[in-house]
Amino acid sequence: MLEALFIIAIGLIPAIISWFLMRKAEAHLRTRLRAAMNASANRQLNRFHRSPLSADHQYVEGVGYLIGDISCRFNARSAHIRCAVNPSGPCK
Repeated sequence: MLEALFIIAIGLIPAIISWFLMRKAEAHLRTRLRAAMNASANRQLNRFHRSPLSADHQYVEGVGYLIGDISCRFNARSAHIRCAVNPSGPCK
């Protein structure tokens, strides 16, 4: 009877060790994933909260950063192009 219990215990030891190693690996993976998600969220928040690149940039609620005179009817309403009629020059 003792020999049978010993054989069963020997058979269960690899499964128990594997279970402990899997739990440790999952915990490590969760911490790495949480750190990556926090880093990604911080990068996205920093992108939205940075200051304008020049004095020409203006933030408009609901639109974002715009270049040039926002009251001009030819303003491209973009952070990359100043004027829809004359993209390289000032909006007149």
